[in-house]
Amino acid sequence: MHTVMAVDRIGRPLTGIVTWVDDRAVPQAQAVRASTTTHELYRRTGCPVHCIYPLYKIVWLREERQGLLHEARHFISAKEYVYRCLTGEYAVDPGIAAGTGLLDVDGLDWNEPALALAGIEANRLSPLRPSTYSRPIIDADLSDQMGLDLGTKVVLGSSDAANSSMGAGALHANQATCMVGSSGAYRIISRQVILDEQARSWCYAIDEQHWLVGGAINSGGLALTWLCDRANQAQSPLSAATSLSVEDLIALAGQVKPGAERLICLPFFAGERSPQWNMNARSVFWGLSLDHDLRHMARAVLEGVAFRIRSVKEVMDENGIAIEDVRASGGFTQSRLWLQIMADVLDQPLTIPAWGETSSLGAAFWVLLSNGSVRQMEDLAQWVNLGETVVPTAADAVLYDDVYSLYKEIYTAMKNQF
Repeated sequence: MHTVMAVDRIGRPLTGIVTWVDDRAVPQAQAVRASTTTHELYRRTGCPVHCIYPLYKIVWLREERQGLLHEARHFISAKEYVYRCLTGEYAVDPGIAAGTGLLDVDGLDWNEPALALAGIEANRLSPLRPSTYSRPIIDADLSDQMGLDLGTKVVLGSSDAANSSMGAGALHANQATCMVGSSGAYRIISRQVILDEQARSWCYAIDEQHWLVGGAINSGGLALTWLCDRANQAQSPLSAATSLSVEDLIALAGQVKPGAERLICLPFFAGERSPQWNMNARSVFWGLSLDHDLRHMARAVLEGVAFRIRSVKEVMDENGIAIEDVRASGGFTQSRLWLQIMADVLDQPLTIPAWGETSSLGAAFWVLLSNGSVRQMEDLAQWVNLGETVVPTAADAVLYDDVYSLYKEIYTAMKNQF
């Protein structure tokens, strides 16, 4: 999701794949945010104005790489590139299209004002197709490399975000998916478009009857990986054999009490998305003292990511979305400590699907919907088995309420500095 690349008339890449974490289009997005069109763009596309979206990266290409823009025939996602290699056809589903900032959230067609801003016509994007759309593999070399018969149908499917919620079994508006992988998200699948008056959340189409509503953060496991890499970087080459792993770092965090002894981390190592969408936000450790060490920093990172997820949940609460059931997905489900921290910070139980690779399972579900084995999305719940539920610890939930209030004060105080 949110990837973009330019290809020429015969499908050869003219650029690499520009991913969500690439921030080259910050000036272009900031210029739009400062204009009078920002609210209307959000209302029409469901996407807050932010450099993550391919719309603004195409604007960057138009302004900075004019020759390339002239040579480019199509602007596509990584998934569309793979799909064309397999089937010979350009096609994009609503879920991936919605993550470009160029799709109309209601009409499920390319949005003309957004196209005008990008400076391209609709025919330079892939044709929109339903997620159940399928075409056969026509490339013999690729089918052989993949161990699949030539002619095997490839179902278009949806975005990794939509698939994650589907694979977690969070198929109703009162069920949320709390995902922490490299990034993080808190989202629901809704039967209606839900927009936030302050444009703090996004609303992405999945199909004509379902929308993905919520928010995402840039630094989830990415923040912990950063700390782990820096800790190892500081070691002598002679001690390389004893390098810390992420699991080691989490174990160290477990030696510190909730609240990390008042050490707080704003985990903006890759900037920030929901809910403030501050493109200039950067990470901060606040409150360091001589009493703190790597253990406290590790715990502060785990808690800081949970605080960001809570800030997204608060927007959902303000918009009247009542969550009764939260499913956990992503790499953080491998850590009982991080799950407990998240449950305590959100003050909500987290249920873990028995099959951890929820995005892969959700992708497979589109085959069932495509071939008619399942009639509607909500019926997929029967295919999702649930495992353990992590319940909040009452005393720690109260403590985190206090720390979270301080966390928000620090963030607010840092806005001008960012």
